[in-house]
Amino acid sequence: MYKIAVLGDRDSIYGFAALGLDICPVSNADEAAKKLRHLAESGYAVIYVTEAVADEIVPEIARYSERLVPAIVPIPGASGNTGSGIANVKKFVEQAVGSDIIFSGESK
Repeated sequence: MYKIAVLGDRDSIYGFAALGLDICPVSNADEAAKKLRHLAESGYAVIYVTEAVADEIVPEIARYSERLVPAIVPIPGASGNTGSGIANVKKFVEQAVGSDIIFSGESK
């Protein structure tokens, strides 16, 4: 059975334990990269990563971008939304359909 984990700073991810998700608090980029690698190799199907941490370990996340499992999903942290998560989703949608279909609400 696949598992789900949340990786990020303790304040941002602590509440996910109440939902039954495995939480993995990290305090620096090196620790986060090692933990992500461990989770990816341990049967986790989905790994949520706070945007702040994801921004620090882009090369490590890129290693798994061509794989179906694990799905690495950026989420806002306690410090708020940096916008990198939605930017990644927009990029993947553009690659999949060949066009930007996400309307930002701004006129061009």
